[in-house]
Order: sequence, then C-alpha cells, then structure tokens
Amino acid sequence: AFADQLAAFGDAYVDDAFGAVHRKHASVYDVPARLPHYAGGLVLREVEVLRTLTGDPARPYVVVLGGSKVSDKLAVIEALLPKVDRLLIGGGMCFTFLKAQGHEVGASLLQDEMVDTCRGLLERADGKILLPSDVVVADKFAADAATQTVSATEIPAGWLGLDIGPASVAEFADALSGAKTVFWNGPMGVFELAPFAAGTRGVAEAITKVDGLTVVGGGDSAAAVRALGIDESGFGHISTGGGASLEFLEGKDLPGIEALEQ
Repeated sequence: AFADQLAAFGDAYVDDAFGAVHRKHASVYDVPARLPHYAGGLVLREVEVLRTLTGDPARPYVVVLGGSKVSDKLAVIEALLPKVDRLLIGGGMCFTFLKAQGHEVGASLLQDEMVDTCRGLLERADGKILLPSDVVVADKFAADAATQTVSATEIPAGWLGLDIGPASVAEFADALSGAKTVFWNGPMGVFELAPFAAGTRGVAEAITKVDGLTVVGGGDSAAAVRALGIDESGFGHISTGGGASLEFLEGKDLPGIEALEQ
C-alpha cells in the first residue's frame, strides 16, 4: 500500500499540517498507524485554540461568518448557534437570510433552496443573529461597476450586493466591542475588488481591537487579512486550516487528529 511505502522512509511521523487534518489521505491517516507518531507544535496550538472555542469560551462569545454560500457554513452555524452570544452574518450568504426575512435582494447571490433553512435558523436564534442593515450594491460584478449604498431591505432590482455597508460595519463593530472571545470565518464582501473591500477591512479592524481571544478561521479570511495589509499581530490566532477549523467547530472527527490520538 502507498502508506507502507511512505512509512518506509522514516522512523517516526510528525504531523504539523493542520490544513490537511480533515482529509482522510494515506499521508495523513494511514502512515501514523505504522510509525511512532506525534503532533507538531502548530497542530497542538491549533487544536488547543479550537478546543477553547468549542469548550467553555470566555463570554461574550461572538462569531462572525461571511463567504458566499450558506450551504458551506450551515453545519458550523447549527453547531455554534447554541454556544454563541451573537452571530454576525455578512458576505454573499447574508442575502439568503435577508430573503428569508421577506426582503427582495435584487440580483445578489441567492441560494433559493436554503431560504426555508435560513428562516428556521432565524426563528431558533432568539435574536442572536445580526444581519447587515445596509449593503453596497453594484450594477455588475466588476471593479469599475456603478455602486451605491442602500438599505439591506431596499436592494434595487437588477443590482447585486457585493459588500456590507458602513452602518453595518459600525453595528458589527459595536457587537464585537465588548466580546471576550471572537471567531471569524469568511469575508464580508468581494474584498478582492477595491470598491467592495471596506466591509471586510472594517470588521477585521474591529476584531483587532477586541480585548480577548480572537481567532481567524483560515482560508479566505486569512487571505483577506494579508491582502488588505492588516497587521496579523492584532489577532490572537490565525488558523492555517480553513476547512479543518470549520469541521473541528462542527464537532466532526478529523482523521489526522484521530490518527495521532491512537
């Protein structure tokens, strides 16, 4: 087997690739069964921080979720909703929640098949979920698009929401200001295009001011921090695993961690 060939190269196995521990690959899952195995310093730190988030975090505990699709974040929302004090939702996924509240979202990204699910989450959330009150909309998906900032409940037909607006940034910053634990995963808008980067920048900067544990959940959020030139030392921990950190918070067993615990 491939794992036997890999194991033949060494006398011991150290996994320090947290970004891959959620994948049941030969190099991640099968090799440690064949050699004395250990977690590297990075993996230990990642697991320690994420266990704080799933265990007994200092309160208030605020989670910020963005990104384009509700379906990608549904499992983590389900897992975290009972644990958090506030859940702030931006990014493309907020439009499916706004639609679930009965608002028109113009040409914004929408997952029709998730609207009922979002409605159920909003009902169960008991006021914990905070959605944007204003959004930056554009007439096309491009850096040179015509843009306007509108109420999140009055998105004009044919326009697409590409960022949260300044009032939303202020409201999100206010919700974050007293937090003792923060987890952030997913940008607030299309930060790769300058006209739609202010939401992600504003929320990221608000997180850096939090007096408590702040965790950035890898992937696009970590990329946004770097792309926008935000000082990484302002965050308590920037995870190296986007998918791995989400699956950990969902309560899933991660094959790479499981293999090290055997």
